[in-house]
Amino acid sequence: MKEKILISHGSGGRLMHSLIKDVLLKRFASPVLKQLEDSAVLKNVAGKYDLCFTTDSYTVTPLFFPGGDIGKLAVCGTINDLAVTGAEPLFLSCGIIAEEGLETETLKKIIKSMSETAKRANVEIVTGDFKVVERGKADGIFINTSGIGIRRKNIKISRDFIKPGDKVIINGVIGEHELAVLAARKKFGIKAGIKSDCAPLNGLIREILALSGRIRFMRDPTRGGTATTLNEIAEGLDVGILLYEKEIPVSAKVNSLCEILGFDPLYLANEGKIIVICGSKDADKILCVMKKHTLGKRAAVVGEVVREPKGKVIMETSIGSKRIVDMLSGTQLPRIC
Repeated sequence: MKEKILISHGSGGRLMHSLIKDVLLKRFASPVLKQLEDSAVLKNVAGKYDLCFTTDSYTVTPLFFPGGDIGKLAVCGTINDLAVTGAEPLFLSCGIIAEEGLETETLKKIIKSMSETAKRANVEIVTGDFKVVERGKADGIFINTSGIGIRRKNIKISRDFIKPGDKVIINGVIGEHELAVLAARKKFGIKAGIKSDCAPLNGLIREILALSGRIRFMRDPTRGGTATTLNEIAEGLDVGILLYEKEIPVSAKVNSLCEILGFDPLYLANEGKIIVICGSKDADKILCVMKKHTLGKRAAVVGEVVREPKGKVIMETSIGSKRIVDMLSGTQLPRIC
């Protein structure tokens, strides 16, 4: 029986990672691609700067949800993928595949949202493409955005710099985006009162980079959530990551809805959160800066880098026991970004 692509292959979890390694990386031999960073860092091409480049596609359903829409999501997602590498995002492209029958007013709302979000982040949309496919072929609209930014050569952000004793920081409560999209689908009759955290993070990241030279690594925990992202970071390293359950910021609304639906907040997607791994001496300073920023008021140190177990993520629970926090295997909710 021939293997086929499943919806779970797009979840950001174990199946997607296996597909990338077994199919894509075997044919795309670029050493830059093999780093599997959120953005490709293209060294020695821009004088005193490195050029950073990224691309992403957005298929979220519904197109509009509390706190955002597919257009805002596309702009924020690409900006954030550049920013977590330490780059200053500069330019975006916008590629749209629209379905025949999409209301023009819907398209106008999405484009307006993209324009406003880009302006707020001081990023320019400079090129694009527009295609239309037959009715029933694109679920309304799909958007691809690519982004270019520059990074000073003295910024050294890589998993290779992570050391035992480093602290793990997140800038606020987790799980809001995925639950906001779920509630907007109205399949469960739930009025959660939860808004997506969708936001451009480049301003916040700029501030913490100006403060500290001991930021080892950053990543935004989108598909697969915080747990999967931390596993991506730890995989293959000679260190592990220890999480403190009681320190992880989860809102009462997210926690209540997760208990009803049987979800784990650690595996829920975010679109306005950043995981920062930094030197222990700088953790308090970074936390202070984050808490003064609109997007970091509930920032917290949620864990640390440990010598054992290598390449794994473990959690110290609220009752003092420890358990392995694995990568998401399937998908809790498809089409969330």
